[in-house]
Amino acid sequence: MDAIRECCAGLDVHQKTVVACILTGDVEAKPKSLIQTFGTTTKELLQLQDWLLEHGCQEVAMESTGVLWKPVWNVLESTCNLVLANARRIKNIPGRKTDKKDAHWIAQLHRCGLIEPSVVLPEHMRDLRDWTRYRVKLVQAITAEKNRIHKMLQDANIKLSSFMSDVFGVSGRLLLQKLMDGEVLEENEIKSIVKTRLKQKVPELIEALNGKLRVHHRKLMTFHWKHLTYLEEQVEQLETQIDRELSIYKEEIDWLDSIPGIERDTAAAIFAEIGPNIHERFPTEEQWAGICPGNNESAGKIKKTKSPQGNKYLKRALTQASWANDKSQNRIGQHFRRIRKRRGDKKASVATAHLILRIIYAMMKNKSAYKEIDVPERTPNEKTLNYYLKQIQDMGFEIKVSSTETS
Repeated sequence: MDAIRECCAGLDVHQKTVVACILTGDVEAKPKSLIQTFGTTTKELLQLQDWLLEHGCQEVAMESTGVLWKPVWNVLESTCNLVLANARRIKNIPGRKTDKKDAHWIAQLHRCGLIEPSVVLPEHMRDLRDWTRYRVKLVQAITAEKNRIHKMLQDANIKLSSFMSDVFGVSGRLLLQKLMDGEVLEENEIKSIVKTRLKQKVPELIEALNGKLRVHHRKLMTFHWKHLTYLEEQVEQLETQIDRELSIYKEEIDWLDSIPGIERDTAAAIFAEIGPNIHERFPTEEQWAGICPGNNESAGKIKKTKSPQGNKYLKRALTQASWANDKSQNRIGQHFRRIRKRRGDKKASVATAHLILRIIYAMMKNKSAYKEIDVPERTPNEKTLNYYLKQIQDMGFEIKVSSTETS
């Protein structure tokens, strides 16, 4: 392997220790190796920083070990050119694994320029990413609490969900509050509580509320209800904080929001994962998330393979946007339905997410909002014709196609 760096370092990061290896010397000769172990407290990480500066080493590579790399990165970021490597792609030879050998191997790969750097966004973008990811967790917790309340209602034979599309809407919440308070609901009182078309279903609601709601159910539902309302308040505060963080990126969020199927919250989640100026960090759009087709070709044969792993938060947001276009009459919805017809729901959602990803890349690169393109859906006859034309052309023949219409 040809060296391209005269002085570089590799860090093997653990919870309590960081093993650092410096390789220094002429690129044409065998480098000199310096290895030392440091702790992970702030004081000891500053000693690591001083040690690297003492030997004139500014090119540093480390593997992404969980979240353990973050404090090391935060300390060394100001004085070193850091490279974060995917641990799966820099594995050492099996049977030769020690901390010192791992650090030496990382330094050796970095000296030869064989480490593909992972993207680490600036600090303010990493903060925004923490907010949006935490919002996802809170929304999941809200859904879990709602499901628990649904379970309690079914256990008590309260069949509100059979006559209400959303038990946690305005009318449903008022009825649930009355149930938890132990009140007996009469027809007139239910009429005064429910809204809109539910007033026409009052007799059915009376039957649905006629269950066996015990004190145990009311008490447990109250615990779930208090936790649910607390989580909803937390989500509101989080969204306010996210809007504050995104105030300087209003234009980029508007671009993302213009894509069909992407609302404001999804746009914020996507932007937090990709950051601004993505075309400068990624030469192509296929390096963002684990939704692009994988490659597995050998001896001229293309074998079946899965999509490579990527950013799961970005993948979740993009697949949600693809499902939102399930019935949309636009090119994204047409693409979803066309793939689903042949490959099924799951493959269609990932393929459509890949399409949305390419659209986002082009929009961010060109600094423009989404523009709908009229893509007419091909008929089955056109698909069959294109298939056989391609087969004939692959055999080396040329063919002219003309339509024959009978009067």
